[in-house]
Amino acid sequence: MNEREEHLVERRVTYTLEHEGKFYIVENVPARVNEETGEQFFSPTTVEHLQRLILGQGKPRRVLETPVYEYAE
Repeated sequence: MNEREEHLVERRVTYTLEHEGKFYIVENVPARVNEETGEQFFSPTTVEHLQRLILGQGKPRRVLETPVYEYAE
């Protein structure tokens, strides 16, 4: 086991994606998370499932309205 793997813990996370101008949120996604950096790692099976959910255009459990701001100085 390398040093990076020593800090990984199994968690359920919220996955977000922007695709073709739309934002998608998937809750309760299984991931291995680095406790020090917060970096998330997903199994190939999980990635395939996420792609089917998002690209398959299935019916979402709920829809959120989100404000969008532009950072301007």
